[in-house]
Amino acid sequence: MQTVQVNLGENSYPILLGEHILSQLGVNLKRLVEEGIIGGKVLLVTNPTVNKLFGQPVIQGLQESGFTVTTVEIPDGEEYKTQETAALVYDVAFDAQLDRRSVVVAMGGGVVGDLAGFVAATYMRGVNLVQVPTTLLAQVDSSVGGKVAVNHPKGKNIIGAFYQPKLVFIDIATLQSLPQREIQTGLAEVIKYGVIWDQEFFQYLVDNTEAIKSLSTQQLLHLVQTSCAIKARVVEMDEKEANLRAILNFGHTFGHALEALTNYKVYRHGEAVAIGMVSASRVAVAMGLMKPSARDAIEGLLKTFGLPTSFRDLQVEDIMEKMLYDKKAQAGRVNFIIPEAIGQVRITSEVPPEIIRQVLKEQCLRNGIKGQSPAISCK
Repeated sequence: MQTVQVNLGENSYPILLGEHILSQLGVNLKRLVEEGIIGGKVLLVTNPTVNKLFGQPVIQGLQESGFTVTTVEIPDGEEYKTQETAALVYDVAFDAQLDRRSVVVAMGGGVVGDLAGFVAATYMRGVNLVQVPTTLLAQVDSSVGGKVAVNHPKGKNIIGAFYQPKLVFIDIATLQSLPQREIQTGLAEVIKYGVIWDQEFFQYLVDNTEAIKSLSTQQLLHLVQTSCAIKARVVEMDEKEANLRAILNFGHTFGHALEALTNYKVYRHGEAVAIGMVSASRVAVAMGLMKPSARDAIEGLLKTFGLPTSFRDLQVEDIMEKMLYDKKAQAGRVNFIIPEAIGQVRITSEVPPEIIRQVLKEQCLRNGIKGQSPAISCK
């Protein structure tokens, strides 16, 4: 089992990584009981698919370590990451008589992790949280760093908090159960780390695409551990996104707008982020901040892993307007993460709207029937 430490003073915690280790979660949590950090009640928040695949070894391991376990399943899908779903989890937590020393264990993808984390942060003004991510995207991104939230119809993750877990427990064996599309959406966030922080890691992805696609244990462990280590370093320097941590949002301002405009039903999060990274890279070239060759390298790697680089049938002005509702907008000005080279980005609100419009028009594909006009234009 490998460890990546997130050093945040009293909010510090380990990320434990391994293969076929889910049954050992209880043993590792028992150590926190012995240290007086947590109590013996666990609320396991998951979804039906994940619970069917992985619930038994996790629950059995927790019970054998002396925990009382209550399980609650939430529906699968970004559209269920809402206050209404959170209210259902609050009800179960109340009925299970959770107290402030109890533990919410989030087992699943980003939706489960974000929503369960939001519940943990707000129930009784905060109970202990443990993340057990089972998708690639959640393992490399959303489970680390303490961002928890639910969506609002006007924007993604608008209602949330910074709330660090006590432990992140990653079993890469869970990735073998994922459909190809879910692996691809996680790879978007992996590629992001190379662009914003580590040129050598980006080149590693370029040089090892076939091995990565094969989901070999060695490759997966390296991808997850490196991504977690990069995110940990960024979070350590800026826990609550006062400045530097915003670079983790590369591609997200555009991507969140696409997700919201399609009611979170068309694009997986990583797919929307992939399109957003292309948007930001093209803006960078148009502004003279990055060489076209770097833009092409980013787009090429995304395409190699089967990720989208364009979108269909959305109004450009609707995307522009939706970005103004992004939670990172300040005084009506949107901060963009713009790459300057592979491994280096800048945070700026000084992006000419006409450049954004032109880039979005170039990325928009019309989705019509032969001989007929498309229902929605890309104007």
